[in-house]
Amino acid sequence: MAFTLEDIVQRFGGEVVGDRSHRVSSLAPLDQAGPEQLAFLANPKYLSQVETTRAGAVLINAGDLARLGAPQGQAPAGRNFIVTPNPYAYFARVAQTFIELAAPKAVPGVHASATIDPSAQVAASAVIGPHVTVEAGAVIGEHVRLDANVVIGRGVRIGAGSHLYPNVCVYYGCKIGERAIIHAGAVIGSDGFGFAPDFVGEGEARTGSWVKIPQVGAVSVGADVEIGANTTIDRGAMADTVIEECVKIDNLVQIGHNCRIGAYTVIAGCAGIAGSTNIGRHCMIGGAVGIAGHVTLADYVIVTAQSGVSKSLLKPGMYTSAFPAVEHRDWNKSAALMRNLDRLRDRIKALEAAAAAAAPGGKAAG
Repeated sequence: MAFTLEDIVQRFGGEVVGDRSHRVSSLAPLDQAGPEQLAFLANPKYLSQVETTRAGAVLINAGDLARLGAPQGQAPAGRNFIVTPNPYAYFARVAQTFIELAAPKAVPGVHASATIDPSAQVAASAVIGPHVTVEAGAVIGEHVRLDANVVIGRGVRIGAGSHLYPNVCVYYGCKIGERAIIHAGAVIGSDGFGFAPDFVGEGEARTGSWVKIPQVGAVSVGADVEIGANTTIDRGAMADTVIEECVKIDNLVQIGHNCRIGAYTVIAGCAGIAGSTNIGRHCMIGGAVGIAGHVTLADYVIVTAQSGVSKSLLKPGMYTSAFPAVEHRDWNKSAALMRNLDRLRDRIKALEAAAAAAAPGGKAAG
């Protein structure tokens, strides 16, 4: 299905500069787009590609269009643009529409192989795939889609318009908000990692064991949250683990029990967040970041990839603790220096003391 540029701006806003009747049917990068495709410029360093692209139209902001040297409100001959303050976000919204139109429509209903407890409530508009299990007391909202092998525990509530991909497991009592997207293999509401030590004695004489602490809270996921494949979110020990609205979580992320993740925060892949951590709103957590338990991150905190956070970060800003990659021999030199830092510190202190004693009025002068 093709759309004119006029159709697009009527739906999404913006201003057409060029031929409003030009039709586009898909999207593509600047350097690969053809006359029937829509491209976008989000980074000014690719401005030269706008000058050479074959795209039927380009999403661009007013400042970048002006840098092309075109008169205000006009496009270079044969070129078409949609001018918008945020071309990247505009592109994302248009892309969603194209995908929705191209994707086959799911047919509401319950697959014959699914197992639905008689006490569960499943909206007539929901799509329940093969071998799905919905346990007692669960509530499945309007237009929810549960793909193959999804397991919904007893008393779980799934908000309207949510989509759970194959093999997602939501443990008992958890709540998933409206329009959530949970990708394949994610586990929501597994037990938090809570064990009380009960040991006596030392060494070979030590006896006892770890005593499991019951995890009787749940997980509450807000509206418009996206959770990546094979991510795990533990249920709370007493109160719920809370993921607020519009949080975006990448693949292979671990979120411990009793955490609270503030609205609009994004968490990249392989991050690990220990229990009872409170992360503010609009934070950005980079890939492979490790956050210790019982710490607080303020709103608008950015933690760069592979950093370790061991104490609270109470001011907005960017934080880094990772060591950037260097050549192996350079790392060996740096590691040798770090191993000797305590000795270097002691030598510096001794030299400072000697210099102070030798100075006029110092102990040596007396």
